[in-house]
Amino acid sequence: MNTIKDFEIYSEVIKSSPLFTGIVPEDISAMLTCLRASRSSYFKGEYILSAGSPARDVGLVLQGDIHIIKEDFWGNRSIIANIGPGELFGEAFACAGATSLPVNAVAAQDCAVMFIDYRKVITTCSSACTFHTGLIQNMLKILAMKNKMLMEKLGHMTKRSTREKLLSYLSEQAVKAENSHFTIPFDRQELADYLCVERSAMSAELSKLKKDGILDYRKNDFILKADKTPTSIGGE
Repeated sequence: MNTIKDFEIYSEVIKSSPLFTGIVPEDISAMLTCLRASRSSYFKGEYILSAGSPARDVGLVLQGDIHIIKEDFWGNRSIIANIGPGELFGEAFACAGATSLPVNAVAAQDCAVMFIDYRKVITTCSSACTFHTGLIQNMLKILAMKNKMLMEKLGHMTKRSTREKLLSYLSEQAVKAENSHFTIPFDRQELADYLCVERSAMSAELSKLKKDGILDYRKNDFILKADKTPTSIGGE
């Protein structure tokens, strides 16, 4: 069992998490004890949660990034979401009362995760902690935001061509960054898995977009050109 000292180096991440919005820092130590929080570390590529395992834990990323991945019978995979420091994963399935997880959570890089039992969030403890109401309200907001994120991804997925999917996703990232110069959380294979396209076709389309002067890029660093209007002509 972890002690409060185990979370001290992550105090800023924990305080900034949407789960603890509106809760004074002085209450966080008591809260973590009440929620029976535990911490685990993982290496890049390691499975944090596996499909088929019980859907009762909520994870909060303390360090690094993780990917939520859906795999089919033949091992083909699709990245559903990237989860960074301060963000939660597993809460939707726990809230829905799912008996088991339909997805995997995999470390995209070396990471640290704090786990809490979802039942401890929604059930008032014997001490009648005053922060439980705020915690439940925060969880509802997080679930609503996750639904919004999935709708945004669906918007990319409904585009007909690889070119249109790329432009839809990159445009959204620029808007979120409020800058034409931004960094995405995926490498090429991960981006292809996220958009559910072939990597080779996607790489070819990126080269065309760069040649057309619509964007520039280096690894996962992108710049969209405001003086160019993209079209889907020539796309896959």
